[in-house]
Amino acid sequence: MITYKVSYVVIGGEHPGAIVNEIERPVVGGRIQIGRNMFEIVEIHEVMPPRGDFAFLHATVRLVNEGTELPEADTGSPTTA
Repeated sequence: MITYKVSYVVIGGEHPGAIVNEIERPVVGGRIQIGRNMFEIVEIHEVMPPRGDFAFLHATVRLVNEGTELPEADTGSPTTA
C-alpha cells in the first residue's frame, strides 16, 4: 500500500495549511478537514515520481466553510457540515 505525503497549501495564505500522510490519493473536488476548517482540493501536482510505497504530492485547497468553524474531531477525519 502506498503512502501519500501531501502538502496542502491554502489559496490566499490565510491558513497555514498542513503536511499530512494519506493512505488514499487525494482527488480534485475532494474535501479535507484541516483543524476546524473544511477545504476543497482544487489542484494536485506530483512533486516527484513515486518510489516504492511512497509518493509526495502538492495540493492546492480553498476554504469551503468560510465564517464557520467545525468542532474539533477526535479522529482527524473529514466531517460533513
